[in-house]
Amino acid sequence: MYQTWEELEEACKNCNKCKLCANRHNVVIGTGNRNAKIMFIGEGPGADEDLQGIPFVGKAGKLMDRAFEGIGIKREEVYIANIVKCRPPNNRNPEYEEADACKEYLGSQINLVKPEIIILLGSVALKNILGKEYGITSSRGKWFEKDGIKCLPTFHPAALLRDEAKKIDFWNDLKKVKQLTWKKQNGEKGVRPLFPQFFNINY
Repeated sequence: MYQTWEELEEACKNCNKCKLCANRHNVVIGTGNRNAKIMFIGEGPGADEDLQGIPFVGKAGKLMDRAFEGIGIKREEVYIANIVKCRPPNNRNPEYEEADACKEYLGSQINLVKPEIIILLGSVALKNILGKEYGITSSRGKWFEKDGIKCLPTFHPAALLRDEAKKIDFWNDLKKVKQLTWKKQNGEKGVRPLFPQFFNINY
């Protein structure tokens, strides 16, 4: 494991452990508050992320930002990373060898951030963090614990773009995070039951 962000970033930028390094424009390490209580983990960079070097800046990321806005989560207060740091071709799911090559990088990120909660965005993140036996449909919205960290699987924002019905589940899962982490800070102030701009948005 890498002990500093500088060591981690240097290793990631020079990584050639798997074939994903061949066609990347940028290594997409992570973004956000490095002392965050909440960490989001997706599967891998898409085309926009590969070009900009920042996770979740494409259509799925914009949809997630709208959900954050509605629920009262500030993007700059959380930390966002992915299972793999380079874009898989045609946005396919990362292969086992690719995820395994990045395992030390993600583990170092978790150790450096020290989050209290990890949100697992989609099946790839779920299976790589909790185990291959877990399915996203049956596991989403349920709390698990891994190495003393609370983990909540939910749908990947990209899945919401393909199936609008999943937005309600995603919203309700974020509400659970909000209620767990900000209830003391905000008293009994409730989370808005609906956020029309999020549910009606089209990309």
